[in-house]
Amino acid sequence: MLIDTHCHINIMVKDSFDTPLSNSEIALAKNIVEHAAAQNVGIVINVGTSIIESKNCITLAQHFATNFAVIGIHPNDISNDYKADLKTIDIWAQDKEQLKIVGIGECGLDFHYPDYDTQLQKDVFRAQIELALKHNLALVVHTRDARDETLRVIEEYHEEIEHGIIHCFSEDLTFAKQVIDWGFCIGLGGTITYPKNHHLREVATTVPLSSIVLETDAPFLPPQSLRGKKNTPANVAIIAQYLAGLRNTSLQEIAHQTSKNASEIFKLNP
Repeated sequence: MLIDTHCHINIMVKDSFDTPLSNSEIALAKNIVEHAAAQNVGIVINVGTSIIESKNCITLAQHFATNFAVIGIHPNDISNDYKADLKTIDIWAQDKEQLKIVGIGECGLDFHYPDYDTQLQKDVFRAQIELALKHNLALVVHTRDARDETLRVIEEYHEEIEHGIIHCFSEDLTFAKQVIDWGFCIGLGGTITYPKNHHLREVATTVPLSSIVLETDAPFLPPQSLRGKKNTPANVAIIAQYLAGLRNTSLQEIAHQTSKNASEIFKLNP
């Protein structure tokens, strides 16, 4: 069995961000979940980026036995009411078993777009790390064009964080070795198949398989063979097969170990 550790079915079925899922959109989600299952993707973890989208992830987890939720605030989606948003996440996390919440995120730092607020992003990142620690939940980290700053924030907490993922890993081997030394896994997806990403293939073939989980980030970042199309959780199967080829091992070994890693991080019982 394969696990998609990071996707956004809640976004896939809608035309706009930050709107609650309708019944018709939940019906569309059912098709996506079933398509994934047909490709041996037995567990799907939907990841929040805002309060509304986090609530949508919880809704999907309530509707589908194979879906779980990660709740949090993306660094590009920090609202003016972020303190109230953090309190809401805290309240939801207190009921994590019933709501099928398995992590906090995706949170972190993103300095890609202009006019970002460095201090605000760091404050909200730290607050979500502390929520993950408070509720004994996995930490799902987003980092873009913020390599050194991300490492510095994580370093403050690395002795306390037991389960974390650097989502959509895009850094080099040195970064990978550092976060793995701190107990994180790295999330590999369709970007390892892109021709220009030689550094990611070096990471994918060098780090221990025990430190890798698979993800799609659907509907974003499809594998190279599907560029230009909407990504979907079923494509974890393509990523797993590609990784097996890179590492000269079997698809079964990739599926077994990465699913084991994900199950330990998110405390799943597949």
